[in-house]
Amino acid sequence: MAKEKRRILVLDDDPVVTLSCKRILGAEGHSISTVEKGNEALNKLAKEDFDLLISDVRLPDISGMTVLKEARIIKPQTDVVIITGYPTLEDAKESIKIGAFEYIEKPFTPDFLINVAAKIFDQRGWILRQAFIDEFREHVVPLRDKENPVIFYKEGTWARLSKKNGIWEVGCDLRYWFLTGNLMNVDFIREKGMLKAGEPFARIYTSTGQSNDLLSPMDGEIREINKKANDVMCALLKDPTEGWLLWLARVVPLSLD
Repeated sequence: MAKEKRRILVLDDDPVVTLSCKRILGAEGHSISTVEKGNEALNKLAKEDFDLLISDVRLPDISGMTVLKEARIIKPQTDVVIITGYPTLEDAKESIKIGAFEYIEKPFTPDFLINVAAKIFDQRGWILRQAFIDEFREHVVPLRDKENPVIFYKEGTWARLSKKNGIWEVGCDLRYWFLTGNLMNVDFIREKGMLKAGEPFARIYTSTGQSNDLLSPMDGEIREINKKANDVMCALLKDPTEGWLLWLARVVPLSLD
């Protein structure tokens, strides 16, 4: 079955980024338009229909966050992905609160960009088998959860405020790490104690022996780890396109605005 062609607007003043998006997503059969300024993007959105807007934060005229706010008013049916070379947890929180679908760091791999677009265009959101949901319901995070959205995403690591008061969940996106090779297991560097922003809290291993550190997005105290993490990983990787997110630790942040 042929893929449905989607219209995507890319807003970035870096020609390398716009050209990359055009080549990567254009090769997937999508129609790509590019602009360099926020006001240009808003004018195009007002006149034309797009399925997706990919916007940088730092622009020559107005902020990408302003573009996001206006885009949600002008064309609420258009999904928005925020990209930035200078990611912060505060910006991530604000962008998701306003209505961005995802907040991701530049640079990103071609496969990762394709995966993000595919996730957005698949409105079913990679439904897991009912048996899997019943067994691992408490150990995975839905891609779209309006009550508790993922509000930070960087290099395959994510964070969100959980339903437990004052507790945050941090974890990994297996789709991102699947690109590094055949995943084998996740190992916790520490199972209790304190986390420090930017330092490893867990490590993912592949069948080739390669390891990748997962860096904590915040300072905080570990209250709980996901002891079913490796069982869930094995089940998810039978079909990585199902792509739910895996939480690894529940944390009480030391300081968070």
